[in-house]
This record gives sequence, C-alpha cells and structure tokens, in this order.
Amino acid sequence: MALTLPRDMGDMIERGFDRRLRLAVTGLSRAGKTAFLTSLVNQLRHAGLDARLDLMKTAREGRLLGAQRIEQSDLSIPSFPYDEAIEALSLSPPEWPRPTRGISELCLSIRYRTALPGRALFKAQRTLTLDLVDYPGEWLLDLPLLELDYPQWCERMTRLQGPARRAYAADWLSAVQRLAVDQSVDDRELAELAASYAESLKRARAEGGFSYVQPGRFLLPGDLEGAPVLQFFPLPGIKAEDRARLARLPAGSLYKILERRFEHYKRHVVMPFYRDHFRRFDRQVVLVDVLSALNAGAEVFNDMRMTLGDLMKSFRFGGNGTLRRLFSPRIDRLLICATKADHVTPEQHPKLLALLEQLLDEPIKDLRYLDVPVKALSLASIRATETRTIERNGQRQPVLYGTLLDEPGDQPALIFPGEVPDRLPEEAFWHRQGFSFSAFRPLPHRDALPHIRMDAALDWLLGDKLR
Repeated sequence: MALTLPRDMGDMIERGFDRRLRLAVTGLSRAGKTAFLTSLVNQLRHAGLDARLDLMKTAREGRLLGAQRIEQSDLSIPSFPYDEAIEALSLSPPEWPRPTRGISELCLSIRYRTALPGRALFKAQRTLTLDLVDYPGEWLLDLPLLELDYPQWCERMTRLQGPARRAYAADWLSAVQRLAVDQSVDDRELAELAASYAESLKRARAEGGFSYVQPGRFLLPGDLEGAPVLQFFPLPGIKAEDRARLARLPAGSLYKILERRFEHYKRHVVMPFYRDHFRRFDRQVVLVDVLSALNAGAEVFNDMRMTLGDLMKSFRFGGNGTLRRLFSPRIDRLLICATKADHVTPEQHPKLLALLEQLLDEPIKDLRYLDVPVKALSLASIRATETRTIERNGQRQPVLYGTLLDEPGDQPALIFPGEVPDRLPEEAFWHRQGFSFSAFRPLPHRDALPHIRMDAALDWLLGDKLR
C-alpha cells in the first residue's frame, strides 16, 4: 500500500513529536454525532472554568488550561458547525442542533501543564493539536463493498430482506421482479427504479429504525444527488455462484449496466473516502443509540447488531509508532459509547453498558486479541433530563424530569421509561417488554453544557497525550 505523506511540513513535525492527534467520530443516524462533538469542544473550551470534568485526570489535577479553535489542516472539508450548534442549544426553549449530512472537520489547540518532571524543566506548558472529524456511519458501511463483487452484494442484500424490510421495499420489489437480467433498459427506467430503491432505504431507516442500509450514499448523497453513479440497485435472486453465466450477458443488458455502476461506485465514491480520510485516523469514537433500537423491536435490534459487527471490521487497527504516525497512521485507541444515557434513570446505566458490551462482544474480543485498547461507556453528550424521586407503593423510585420533544407545550414531565435488559434479549423478551424510551428537549444551560461521563470519554481519548 502506498505511503500517504502529511499535508504540510508543520503537520509532519507535530505528528513526529506526537503532538497532533486525528480523532474521528461516527455513528449511525440519530446516534448523536453532532451533540457529541459539540459537547467535546464545549467542555475543552470551558476547562478550568465551569466545565465539570472530574473524571478527566488532566482537568482534575488542574493541568488542563483550555482550548482554542484554530484553522483546520484540510481546507477542502466543510467545517463542523459548532457555532450554529451552540446557538440552537441556547435558544429559549433550547433546540437540538441540526445533524450534519456529510464529512466535516474542526481543529483545536489544547494547552496544558505537563506532569512529566523531565519535560517540565524545558517547558511547563505544552499544546496538543486535535483534528476532529465527523463522518456518517452510513458511509462507513460502504467499506465492506470493496471486498464484494456485484453478485455477492446482491446475494447479501437478499438475505437481509426480513418481513419489515420487505414491507418498506414493496413497491420497488414489485417493479424489479418483473425485469429479466438480460433485457435492455433505458436510463430513465433505471433512474426511477434506483430512486424507488433509495426511497425504500430511507423509509427503512427513518420509519423502521433499520441500520444496515447499502449503499450508504443513497441516504446522504450530498453532491452526488441525481448522478448515474447512484442509480443502481441489487437484483433479487442473483447468487455468487451465477457469476460465470451472468458474465456472458450482453454489455447493454440490465445486469451488465448495474454491475458496471456498482463497480464505478466502489472505485469513485467508496475508495476516495477510504484513501483521503478513513485511513488517516489515529483514534475513533463509535456512537450507538441502543435505546431506539430496543424501542423498535427484535428485527431492528438484531439488524443493528449485525450492522455494528460489519462496521467494526472496517477499521484499520494497530499501534502508532513514530514512522507509522508520519506515513501510515492506524487507529490505536477506540471508544464505543451507548448514547442518551440520560433517557434512562441512573441505576439503569450499568445495564445499558452491559447490553452495549454484549452487542459488540465478538468485535471487542478480536480487538483485545490484537492488543488494541478499547473502552465502552454509557454517556449523555448533552443532558436533556434531571433525576428525581417519587413515592410509589410506599417505596422511593427514581424518575426522569424533562420536557418531551414531541409533546405540545413546554411543560416538564416526570417519567419512568422502564428497564434496560442487561443481556441480549431472547424471543420471549419482545412479547413482554415494558419500556418506552422517549426523546427529550435539551436542558437550558448558561455556561458549559451539562453532560454525563463526557469527562470519562475525554480522559480515555486524550489523557495519555496530556501527560
């Protein structure tokens, strides 16, 4: 694999002395990427003032002096909309920031006092340059396509079609099943069928909560909207073993056109993302909305489990020694977060964490075998509830106090959302589930954003670099 030279000499010097870190944040839609990044920047900006960072050693010892935004290293990438996010959260009543729709970046210069006596003799204060990169998890799900040819992808997509997914794709399936692989089709018909397929993916994600959606750019096309490279779809019934027979079909046949567009998508959409961005990451955060998947039921929950397994296979893990940091960085530390911990009462947090670890049991074992540091946390990037207690049947019970997002008016409510299972649910669980995890409006704030365990996340991601 060709070496990737840093973008400028300053970047090379900082990476060589381990003074620059490229941290990527991803998650599937509605997992809370924008909230996480907004809170991360906000906590570092308020360090030493009013940020509550007791679980971050550098802050607890009084060595974290703060952070300033500086010009990002890659000027061709859109900037993360931090100011717009803070404005939304500062409204009355507060609103959640608009989610980002593509890749974005923000750069911080973090200043701290070193705790190493030898270094302190030369310079008591040091800086770490932190490049923050936000990218959609749906794009990450396209990386496995690089290992597949078109028949293999068709076969995999067919296996995914459970009852609920088929319902969302009913119109598209009805139309595509009338076609023959060797027939001719015009561009207009292909565009209509591709649009119908894309719509089925969007509905499965938005209405059904499904995670495994390919190609990911069909959900977030960006500047590729309407381009022929996004006008393809899997053919039901195609199997990998049919490859030799299908290869003999005419160049203008339906199958051959779809195969060419699939391969073009891999070369010109997926590969550039991998080459230009993904393989340059030093550390990775993966955000998981476990609660929404539980709300949606067994098929969606199991779909998310499969999605996370494939997503984890896409990362390039390994140590980052000096030469590797300079020329071929790999992810040397991973944080996996169950988000929206404030949507359940505090005694449920250990169960939420245990469920996340069970969801990712096999990938975590593989990472530990490779000696890649990995940590799982439950957190709330920006708190939306407070915890209260009520008396029920003569006993004190914790409840959530907050403003429901989808209810009219702005009157706070007291809610007990139910219990989180502490292990992967069996079939009987889904017939007796007793929970409903509601969405809340963010809490008002004056200074640093309120959170749950963002300081623990910062300590894991940056603590070893702030010594």
